[in-house]
Amino acid sequence: MPLSAEHDQQAVDLIRGFAMDAPLAANSGHQGTAMALAPLAHVLYSRVMKYDPADPNWIDRDRFVLSAGHASILQYSAMFLAGVGGDDALTLDDIRDFRQWESRTPGHPEANHTPGVEVTTGPLGQGVANAVGMAIAERILGERFGGAIDHHTYVIAGDGCLMEGVSHEAASLAGHLQLGKLICVYDDNHVTIDGVTELAFSDDTAERFRAYGWDVVELGEIANDLDALEAALVAAQGTDRPSLLILRSHIGYPSPDHTDDPHAHGLAFDADDVTRTKAEMGVPDESFWVPDGLLEAYRAHTAERGAAAGAAWDDAAADAIADPAFHAARLGTGVDGWDTDLPTYERGEQIATRKAIEAALNATYDSLPGLVSGSADLTGNTGTKLKAATVQTPDQPGGRQIHYGVREHAMGAAMVGMARHGGVLPVGGTFFVFLDYMRPPVRLAALSGAKCCFVFTHDSVGVGEDGPTHQPVEQLATLRAIPHLHVIRPADANETVAAWVDAVRHDGPTALVLSRQNIEVTTDGSAVEFGAGIVTGDGDPDVVLVATGSEVPVCVAAAERLGESGISARVVSMPSWDRFEQQDTDFRRSVFPPDVPVLAIEAGISLGWHRYADDVVSIERFGASAPGDVVLDELGINPGHVVERARALLAG
Repeated sequence: MPLSAEHDQQAVDLIRGFAMDAPLAANSGHQGTAMALAPLAHVLYSRVMKYDPADPNWIDRDRFVLSAGHASILQYSAMFLAGVGGDDALTLDDIRDFRQWESRTPGHPEANHTPGVEVTTGPLGQGVANAVGMAIAERILGERFGGAIDHHTYVIAGDGCLMEGVSHEAASLAGHLQLGKLICVYDDNHVTIDGVTELAFSDDTAERFRAYGWDVVELGEIANDLDALEAALVAAQGTDRPSLLILRSHIGYPSPDHTDDPHAHGLAFDADDVTRTKAEMGVPDESFWVPDGLLEAYRAHTAERGAAAGAAWDDAAADAIADPAFHAARLGTGVDGWDTDLPTYERGEQIATRKAIEAALNATYDSLPGLVSGSADLTGNTGTKLKAATVQTPDQPGGRQIHYGVREHAMGAAMVGMARHGGVLPVGGTFFVFLDYMRPPVRLAALSGAKCCFVFTHDSVGVGEDGPTHQPVEQLATLRAIPHLHVIRPADANETVAAWVDAVRHDGPTALVLSRQNIEVTTDGSAVEFGAGIVTGDGDPDVVLVATGSEVPVCVAAAERLGESGISARVVSMPSWDRFEQQDTDFRRSVFPPDVPVLAIEAGISLGWHRYADDVVSIERFGASAPGDVVLDELGINPGHVVERARALLAG
């Protein structure tokens, strides 16, 4: 059922009306951008994008990312019209509930919260990089599974998105990889919060993106021309490079008072302004006005388009649907028996946990069809090399080894996009100290439940000679502070293998914190499943020594010395605080018996340890440049110091 010209105009008017009314009712929000881009949203959802509103999770849908997430009412309004979500589609009451407690229309798009929202976009620029990850995922899956995966990724970005550094990193990577199915519309409205963009921004954006290798089209003043917008978007589908469509829009249009007004970026329209603007538009001065018959006609139109796309996909995807690997990838799992060929290690062996993760990844490469691994220019250093994989390039579109270059921020955000796209399980590695360069996407992965695995190696002052700039001391505490992020610092190679299995099974993001230096194998790996486990000392201990990572063997050595003097010391490996917190009280007490003093040992700051320990052997300063074992010893991470502190704790 095609939409009439009247329907087209009514749809644009409805989106503009909602863009004014919803923030006004909430006394919070961003009105002007959504008003200006109403025609673009209408064209995308009614003419251009391939999706089935009844099945918003259909794997071959086009992806849409609103990187300028402050304009969330734009996306909510378009999805309301299109009926995205079928029986669970947004209602008019949901629109009226904009930005309210437990509303389905929050202040920025949030994944897993509103049907049809692909990624959580709040910090500007993240959505651009998420979209790059989605385009990478589409290409890898499309090459492997043929007609089952063949779609585009659309993103709307604003001036702020293109000022943020993450968009530069991601755009450079996208151009290098020639991601032809990535289409970005740049809302060039010349406005940021502080005022006109000329206050701080004088880039030649078109030339910058051409230099990145993008196909750039300067659309000019067509923001209100539906047919021209459609033609530009369809033309971009035919390029073999990522597309940047530069759209000169006018924020707040068609307001007689606030068009091109920087204040329209926020809550510029009071009730009188809304009345005057609706009069200019020629629509009723009615809050949340929905023209008679529009919603029914619009949803019938999008449902018909979606059903046709779904029927065509059923034919094109027939071979893939019969392939168990396709279903395993789609579900983010492995084929049957995927975890049967993992390595095991004998106690006393010496191996760095960064080497153990590489062995684990390669042992599961064939049986985890969605596994995609890469690094920010540290592939060999971080254990993220897939030996059987080809490198992802324009000539090898199915390559599962990604070289992100020195772009930690873009790597993290692209991984989130890949995970949210589905069908791939992204693994990405860098040095732990460089978490600071990619913290925003790690946080957003946790917020949106993106199933990806962040591999952080060179995890302590044991890095050694590179000195304090490369020696993390506070990073582990900050990772543990992120809600819903599964953090594992394994004690040895066996716990590392168990951590990889745990990451694959976990429904959300996992951070693995691994060593550069060799660590003696002292465990069987079982502590990972429960977050903590007893390494030595099953009886009634006088003191408990608890540690993570490379400090567990230090505790084992210290416990032996204490035992020689008649002090019974239990050693506990505690690779994951968050997993331990999920266990019941009886289990936690079996690990940490009541009234038994606990000494924690970790080569980092002590923040948080006092919830479990009575005292902490920690490092409350930055590191130093020297061989790693020397730095650890000088800063007190050695058996002798642990014995001394354990005796003092018992005496106290």
